[in-house]
Amino acid sequence: MPEIVALFLFVVLLCVAVLHLYWALGGLWPAGDEAALARMVVGVKHMEEMPGTALTIVVAALIATAGVLPLVFTDILPDPVSGLLPVAFRSYLPLVMLGALALVFLARGTLSYTSYFRKMEAVEPFVTLDRNYYAPLCLLLGAGFALLALGL
Repeated sequence: MPEIVALFLFVVLLCVAVLHLYWALGGLWPAGDEAALARMVVGVKHMEEMPGTALTIVVAALIATAGVLPLVFTDILPDPVSGLLPVAFRSYLPLVMLGALALVFLARGTLSYTSYFRKMEAVEPFVTLDRNYYAPLCLLLGAGFALLALGL
């Protein structure tokens, strides 16, 4: 079961990372122009441009890294640094890293349904896309990371 969850997390996060890389390289899908794309995926009032290339590449790399970690911690991929860490630290590292990712994704998913988020100056179509797709996906990813962190 953990391997299935790890593979699910990897595939989803790899797709999201590739999409961010595509945007960093100037891609506009699923919008027709940069302003429309910024409204769809960033959703900040008065923002007509996507974030910079370097920042978007960093985000893509972080998302891809988050996707690879479950594969390492379920031994689908070999751990490249396990021999470099003290034994005691190695036993807690998966719990800490997977738990932190679970908290990040669960917090991101939950935020969309709070009154705090409604007070922010987010714009359409981001608000609708966030409520219908982005937030539920974050909650699902957070649950997957939580399952792995808890060893279930």
